[in-house]
Amino acid sequence: MLAETICSAVSAAGLGIAAVTAFRRRFLTAARIAAYSLVPLGLVLTGVVAWAADTAFSPKAWAGFGLLGGAWLLFLITRSVERRRLRRAEAPAADGQRRQPAATAAPERRSVGPAPETGRRAPAAGSGDQDDFSDIEAILKKHGI
Repeated sequence: MLAETICSAVSAAGLGIAAVTAFRRRFLTAARIAAYSLVPLGLVLTGVVAWAADTAFSPKAWAGFGLLGGAWLLFLITRSVERRRLRRAEAPAADGQRRQPAATAAPERRSVGPAPETGRRAPAAGSGDQDDFSDIEAILKKHGI
């Protein structure tokens, strides 16, 4: 009952403001204000206000809204975790190759023969300092420095 009275008062006040605006010869603005002020009265007459007031004071309705909020939060969390995993899977590895997602990664195979060459050479005798600086240069080049 109180909600209907408040909505009716808001509509009456809006129509009064629309009348004053029309008196000042701003007819387009007055028509827009009148349209907005008729919305609360229409909601009262259709029964939406009574339904909303009953819902607002119902503990069952609040429990339902809480469950809907929890479900929405779970959707957001799982979506962000999924995006983070995809971003990590698509990020280039240190050797420049793309990583495969964990679900599609092939199992490791071990061969019986000699180990394949990885591209690194054994340091030459007396070139210990040069090898250290070449690693640093490679890192700097990788980062564009």
